[in-house]
Amino acid sequence: MIQLTEAAAHALRTAITSTSTPIAGLRLSVLEGGCSGYQYQMGLVENADPADLSCESRGLAVFIDPSSVPLISGTMIDFIDSLEGAGFAFNNPQAKSTCGCGKSFC
Repeated sequence: MIQLTEAAAHALRTAITSTSTPIAGLRLSVLEGGCSGYQYQMGLVENADPADLSCESRGLAVFIDPSSVPLISGTMIDFIDSLEGAGFAFNNPQAKSTCGCGKSFC
């Protein structure tokens, strides 16, 4: 359903090990907004919401808000570290277009 590249999984593992809070996994959702209509929201969570759909990628649990599934199903999440900055990038086959920063889509 959602896939992480090795770079994204490494970045998430680094974030998980640097916190003193037990982390259950990564939670993804889509909110209306951003410059293209929808924006990604992601964060590490201690517990999944009972309604979330869950999958695993590269040994990490990924929880997805049920209403977001049709908008992000099949998305590949990468972590880019370049001279322009570092951050997560989304390759979403459901997106018809994306904004220049890559954080929102329609």
